[in-house]
Amino acid sequence: MDGHDELARRFEAHRGQLRAVAHRMLGSFEEAEDAVQEAWLRLSRTGGDGIDNLAGWLTTVVSRICLDLLRSRASRREDPYGQDPRVPAASDANAPEEAAVLGDSVSLALLVVLDRLAPAERIAFVLHDLFGVPFDRIAQVVDRSRPAAKKLASRARQKVRGTPAVPGADLDRHRQVVEAFLAAARGGDLDGLLEVLAPDVVRRADPAALPPGVAPELRGARAMAEGTVALRERSRFAVAALVDGDVGVVVAPHGRLVLALTVTVEGERITAYDVVADPARLGRLGLGVLDLPEVSARSRTR
Repeated sequence: MDGHDELARRFEAHRGQLRAVAHRMLGSFEEAEDAVQEAWLRLSRTGGDGIDNLAGWLTTVVSRICLDLLRSRASRREDPYGQDPRVPAASDANAPEEAAVLGDSVSLALLVVLDRLAPAERIAFVLHDLFGVPFDRIAQVVDRSRPAAKKLASRARQKVRGTPAVPGADLDRHRQVVEAFLAAARGGDLDGLLEVLAPDVVRRADPAALPPGVAPELRGARAMAEGTVALRERSRFAVAALVDGDVGVVVAPHGRLVLALTVTVEGERITAYDVVADPARLGRLGLGVLDLPEVSARSRTR
């Protein structure tokens, strides 16, 4: 095995971790793969001599590539809210990996909220809070001082958490009801939907969320449940999240927000929900994740 083959072998040992970092930073499997490949090209040009910590070096390089991509995306205003990306097909090359990530409600909700962060905030948060990278290294990536890097991560963390507008006990109860609604929708369970919807439930929707000719307002549990069952495929990409201070739903194929539901819960049932699809309205919603991944206390201070 020559030197280049050995370097390639060492790189491949880190590819999975690098792809995970890049995907959380970019929210796109394709762009993440491109960023990782660019890191390999830079490593192959540089060579491994003099790199004591290859994992750290590669993470720094991938992070800088992602930061440049995020800044370029922000300047072009790519991926506006309200566009409905292609739903992954079973034959897609990334389908198994993508299904695993999109099946994790924390990851999907987090990707949606991360899209609202400034590029440097997103990089600092992902590196520190999701992967435990120390602030000294993060400061090098974002070209800031260590205190400034800590402030970026802290500010991002506050935005990701959102601001609940209801007491914790009510938030937990609302979450149970909303998640029961989503579970029934994903399973095409008409009886389960009828159990969680109030008899006189009201659904209001932006016209952009509906097929032509469908009324924006719908009343009654059965009519709403039957309509929800019909949207079973899309419900695969729907997860509970904090929406305007209470538990709601975000629908986000590929982590790109296309719909949000603001949900009213009374007792143990949903009495109303609004489907928001208008890009301007989506952009004004306050969003947050209901479960924020925690790193160790030691990592949080590094």
